[in-house]
Amino acid sequence: MDILLIFLLQLIYVPIYTLRIIFLVKEKKILASILGFWESLIYVFGLAIVFTGDQTIWAMLVYAIGFSVGIAIGGYIEGKLAIGYTTIVANIMEKNDDFISVLRQKGFGVTLFVGEGKDSQRFQLEVLTLRSREKEVFSLIEEYEPSAFLISYEARKFKGGFLAKAVKKL
Repeated sequence: MDILLIFLLQLIYVPIYTLRIIFLVKEKKILASILGFWESLIYVFGLAIVFTGDQTIWAMLVYAIGFSVGIAIGGYIEGKLAIGYTTIVANIMEKNDDFISVLRQKGFGVTLFVGEGKDSQRFQLEVLTLRSREKEVFSLIEEYEPSAFLISYEARKFKGGFLAKAVKKL
């Protein structure tokens, strides 16, 4: 019974731990603090069970398995929450006004830069969006510009611009 309880506690503890760290990195300090309370409570309770029990190899193995499964669950939850913003940079060979128009009609802010590649002039689109909409932008790029070179990175802070105005309205 203790082994099953240890496993279940790990399945709760580790996702909370994972989300707490992510919330802290994303500067959601209040949420991180609340999760930290629950995390420490579950951790101490779980350790008490481990240290007062038989401490068999099976208990330790189940503890480790629960930990690894908990990490997977925490990562899955974080992926579904998709907290924060992402910047997607798409390098394309030719200016595609239809594509840029579609992105803007769907509510994405797009900045167009003209640059010089190795052999010719290139165009770079920079799109700042919610992480929850990143796949949507990638799908649109794949549809309109399948040969585009793409880079995606997390935008931690921003001020002004199209997205800041849209966020203020919400």
